[in-house]
Amino acid sequence: MKTLVLNCGSSSIKYKLYSMTSGKVMAQGGIERVGTEDSFLKFTDNNGEKVTLEKYIPDHEDGIAFILSILTDEKYGCIKSLKEIDAVGHRVVHGGEKFASSVLITQEVIDMIIECEQFAPLHNHANLEGIRAISKILPETPQVGVFDTAFHQTIPDYAYLYAFPYNIYEEHGVRRYGFHGTSHRYVSRRACDILGVPFEKQRIITAHIGNGGSITAIKNGKSIDTSMGMTPTEGLIMGTRCGDIDAGALPYIMEKKNLDANSLSNFINKESGVAGFSELSSDMRDIEKAMFEGNPRAIQILKMYSYRIKKYVGAYSAALGGLDILVFTGGVGENQWITRSEVCENMEYLGLIFDEEKNENERGREIILSKPESKVIVMVVPTDEEFTIASDTRDILKK
Repeated sequence: MKTLVLNCGSSSIKYKLYSMTSGKVMAQGGIERVGTEDSFLKFTDNNGEKVTLEKYIPDHEDGIAFILSILTDEKYGCIKSLKEIDAVGHRVVHGGEKFASSVLITQEVIDMIIECEQFAPLHNHANLEGIRAISKILPETPQVGVFDTAFHQTIPDYAYLYAFPYNIYEEHGVRRYGFHGTSHRYVSRRACDILGVPFEKQRIITAHIGNGGSITAIKNGKSIDTSMGMTPTEGLIMGTRCGDIDAGALPYIMEKKNLDANSLSNFINKESGVAGFSELSSDMRDIEKAMFEGNPRAIQILKMYSYRIKKYVGAYSAALGGLDILVFTGGVGENQWITRSEVCENMEYLGLIFDEEKNENERGREIILSKPESKVIVMVVPTDEEFTIASDTRDILKK
């Protein structure tokens, strides 16, 4: 079985083609800057070399058609015919309360995704464009939707409700939904597989830390709380998002800076976070370099960034009634040893004994970073959301 995984953003299309028989990636790449004159496709060819093809891609349908043509191309392709693609799995950002698991895409499902578009207009719209493009180009090929929010539908109401008048939830759906669910699901299960322990009997905290970041508490195989809320703005300090903030500060900022609602949204989502505070970059590699050079703002934001993660780990350890496994993943979680070190510092009260020497020498691979005597196992597990989407697609079609 060959499964194509698509992750359509507002101006990008990422893809991977899997052979589910072997579990191997047959092709992967992505289109950037959809809708602009300088759009391009970048992918890995059959020899493992990076290839960039510049071409004007006006919309997602043209982009997906271009990707499919490359998959069957005589020079770059890995399949002879599009008929070899047995199914397509799509990342869909927001499923609201409508989807607690991945589903076969039907017109009814599409209608429900459209209803959820109000919560993530840029993301869901792009996801739908991908679904519609495949429906047009490969009308006989089954499609599956895998939702970022689905894994968090097990969170209890006392954890997902906000203390607004109840009708705000009933009439407008304002509540915690959470995101990165596919990643949190994958790395928590993978950690248990590595350790040889039952997923359904562990207390796990997963820290998906990158340009966007979220923490999830998982008890007995189910998400019981997560740091992102109704939108991806809540929770951790991120690349350009502010994370948790005193809500009362927002009208004050609006007044002082003369902002309307759209401008405020832009301020907290695109002008804040690591980039806004440091006035340097949203890339933590740049911040780390500046820190070593003695930049005071870089030093300060790194402390703030790590401290926020540490607070959530402490809070979720209490919510879980203890902690068995702490997993780091995402671009920062997998590669930045300083953040992992600062989060795990002085955590001995949990029984966490961290191996600093091992931590400083590890990047981007599955590894245990706690010492053998530690009661809490600390791990790095690189995320693989695409493989999870491909696996869900295969399992649904088998049913």
